[in-house]
Amino acid sequence: MALRSYCRQLAAQVARLKHCVNDCTRNASGSGLSLARIKPPHEPAGEFVRSSRWNRRPWHLCVSEKRPSGAAGVSSWTLAWGVLAFSLFGSSDERTEEQKLEDELILLLKKAKMANLAFVQGQLDNAEKLFKAAMSFMLSGGTPQDDNAVIEMSLKLASIYATQNKNELAEHGFQFCTESLEAKIEKQKELPPESLSDEERKDTRLLLGLSLDARAHYLAANHRFTGACRDYRHALQICQEEQGESHQQTLVLLSDLATVLDLQGKHDEALALVKKAVELGQGADHPAQHVLLGNMAGILMHKGEFEESSKLYQEALALAHAAGDGEAVEQLQEGLKELASRRDGNKPEEQDLKE
Repeated sequence: MALRSYCRQLAAQVARLKHCVNDCTRNASGSGLSLARIKPPHEPAGEFVRSSRWNRRPWHLCVSEKRPSGAAGVSSWTLAWGVLAFSLFGSSDERTEEQKLEDELILLLKKAKMANLAFVQGQLDNAEKLFKAAMSFMLSGGTPQDDNAVIEMSLKLASIYATQNKNELAEHGFQFCTESLEAKIEKQKELPPESLSDEERKDTRLLLGLSLDARAHYLAANHRFTGACRDYRHALQICQEEQGESHQQTLVLLSDLATVLDLQGKHDEALALVKKAVELGQGADHPAQHVLLGNMAGILMHKGEFEESSKLYQEALALAHAAGDGEAVEQLQEGLKELASRRDGNKPEEQDLKE
């Protein structure tokens, strides 16, 4: 009975600590990886700027609200491993082992918390070291490499390397994340339904979607548009299936895919996608509706539909002012300047960006 009581207390403590880490991460100030941005139409077509957020929470909103997320760096193995270790000792050592287990859990959570804070604050060198330390701690305790917490940390490391232009490390990291998750999902399909909860299955698929989204951003930034479109389409499919047509992340992915298609000169296909995102965003009260409208205005400008483009730029600008999004305000104003230039017949030379 004493063991069961202790397990309940420990589980409650772990849940509280994980909630604390998640809340701290969500409330931290954004970095260059999480700022909402639109693609400035005034830039040369080869200049890719992300049109939306790189944000963990939208992908896992429906999961993290049901239970503490694995994003904090602690997965189900931790509690099971701790209880097993505790049960091997006699009652005379109960207090000692209890304290050791709590100390190890707290140490892991502190490392994960510090790593996440450094990551969202743009302290990438510190974040890299802390993520590596937390992953090492977990793997040495018996965590499998395809554990979602390990893969999520690997994904953040890959994003750090991409930002630092360490391309070989970035590509290896993205490949590890996507291939590990795809293999894991295939294995899960063979398991009896009762052995895997819908929540676990969904969490893994959403993490794959996030990994594809991050790799697509990296590929597009390096003008590898074919690969970026492939990953965006796959991520979009996952998001639509798991979170719905009107979910914030679904609309972000529609807009991002449209942005890449526009850069390839596929303006009609791009317009259809971004128009769908704008229409769904209006019904869902999307917080970055001005970003979606700005992207649509840019695509219309590239199609030569200047009057409609101007109307959307003005509407997006008003929403950006109301939202206090200074960065978007600047980019929308630049878009209006380019629109005026194109109207005057001073259209800049188009670059051939098709792969």
